[in-house]
Amino acid sequence: MSELWQRTATELAAGIRSGDHTATEALESVLERVDERNPHLNAITYDCRESARVEAAVADAAVAEGAELGPLHGVPVTIKENVDQAGTPNTNGVPAFADLMASEDAPLVSNLRNAGAVIFGRTNTPEFSMRATTDNPLRGRTRNPWDDEASPGGSSGGAGSACAAGMGPLHHGNDIGGSLRFPAFANGTTTVKPSSFRVPVFNATATAERALLSATMSCQGIIARTAADVRLATTAMIARDPRDPNHVPLPWDGPAVDGPVTVAVTTESNGYDMHPAMGELVERSAEMLADAGYRVVHVDPPSILGPAKEWFRAGITELNVSLGPAMTAYGSETIQRIFEWYYDLGEILDRNDYMQALGDRARYLREWSLFLDKYPLLVTPFLMRPLYDWNDDAQSFALLKDVFDSSMYSSGTNYLGLPAGVFGVDLVEGRPAAVQIVGRRYREDLIVDAMEAVQERNGILTDQLWAPG
Repeated sequence: MSELWQRTATELAAGIRSGDHTATEALESVLERVDERNPHLNAITYDCRESARVEAAVADAAVAEGAELGPLHGVPVTIKENVDQAGTPNTNGVPAFADLMASEDAPLVSNLRNAGAVIFGRTNTPEFSMRATTDNPLRGRTRNPWDDEASPGGSSGGAGSACAAGMGPLHHGNDIGGSLRFPAFANGTTTVKPSSFRVPVFNATATAERALLSATMSCQGIIARTAADVRLATTAMIARDPRDPNHVPLPWDGPAVDGPVTVAVTTESNGYDMHPAMGELVERSAEMLADAGYRVVHVDPPSILGPAKEWFRAGITELNVSLGPAMTAYGSETIQRIFEWYYDLGEILDRNDYMQALGDRARYLREWSLFLDKYPLLVTPFLMRPLYDWNDDAQSFALLKDVFDSSMYSSGTNYLGLPAGVFGVDLVEGRPAAVQIVGRRYREDLIVDAMEAVQERNGILTDQLWAPG
């Protein structure tokens, strides 16, 4: 039998419920793993173990009393350091915010607690959560457990690294341009970027409300090792919270699809010189879906290039207004230089062009909606090149541009607000590599079902990391 830290959230929850082990035993096993691996990886940057021990003891008492148990009862979870968790600082990787204490839990934290989760730590993020890697002047650099020189991804790189290293089964993250999916790719883990407004959001520490396009592109999610665990946690996170008036309170499972689910498959690179291995991973995943009974067809979707470019026009224009002043006031020289390069990838729009871009977004989304009405799922590359080094995005404009040119299927889906899952498939040039599955709005359930079907045939990539010798 594996050690408790090696087990999935689904297995831990079932074991706690049945009495095979306690929540306290599960937590202590995870904390031992944290003590072993985190000093080097620096993935968990704020320790909540003492309060977690109290929560685990309460969870064990509830089991002993025969109380009703939530789906995550006693399961250890971390929260990213850019979401409010009562009694802890919401630093967002910025030294000036080191003492910005949260007075209440954000909705997703409340929802996880209500489902029974035990929160034992907070994970690292780059400054303002706006890099494709994870390093900041306050907490330092997070390492990738597969390769010290490889990026752990960003901005939820602490969550991805902690997950792959076995420091707990469930790790919260968020995504406005790929910040859940880059770490899943980089660490060989699994995630779903939900649809716009799928998970309720609110940070009491925020000084202003998020503008509409940023709110549409941004979402909250979970990084786990298995698709089944992503389902378990995300189902809990989507519970309604009245603090978010934009939240769409739909159930996790949508209407059944008649007959076999049709899956479109594309390796269209839109002019990027894609590494052959990335296309091979897409094709391998498609073959496994066909073996699982899906109807697989090779057909290209509407171009993702337009939506991806608009992320760096309309999206970056809005972020320039909302984040620009704080970036100038509190950001390091590194993050300010990177943001200048982001501006160079697109352009800052005037009012008329910004309004036109929002109108064009509806046209892009209509094209994709019609496509996904015919093909409920679409398998795509995610990063069309092998994983980059940990500091590439700060080294030169050319290196940063290549990262984002190669990940157009990431930023494009954010701009459209579509759900997308990423899961590790294999190693390419010795580093993890992954495939993406895009789905209809609010049909994350179909995406997770498909990822689980592939994982049943392909295996879980982190098993290779943990293999003896």
